[in-house]
Amino acid sequence: MTTHPLAALVTLLVLMLLFVVALNVGRARVRYGIRAPAVTGHEMFERAFRIQMNTMENTLLMLPALWLYAGLIDDRGAGMMGTIWLLARVWYAVAYQNNPDKRGAGFGLSMLAFAGLWFGALWGVIRVLAH
Repeated sequence: MTTHPLAALVTLLVLMLLFVVALNVGRARVRYGIRAPAVTGHEMFERAFRIQMNTMENTLLMLPALWLYAGLIDDRGAGMMGTIWLLARVWYAVAYQNNPDKRGAGFGLSMLAFAGLWFGALWGVIRVLAH
């Protein structure tokens, strides 16, 4: 059986991040009196909501690339780039919540990690198809 423990660990940690940002939105709804289904109101709620949505959007891109990289190239490399992506997304979330103008560095680093995973996965697919 082929295993990918590092990709699996990163996946579980990313799921925890998604859970935490969802909880943050729920807390902000209560704190600022934003009743569902509204997604606008107090600026601090809107920041929390955008962090959640942006994190979900980026996770949707990153996880398939992570697993393709792990399966076609290397679990260790996938785990390292996935960890960089995860830490960068946490950096992004904290920066965005405190000052949206400061979110760029975390976003940029997470996109670099995603690009590494995506291009690595693409290389793995090409390599398999060429044989």
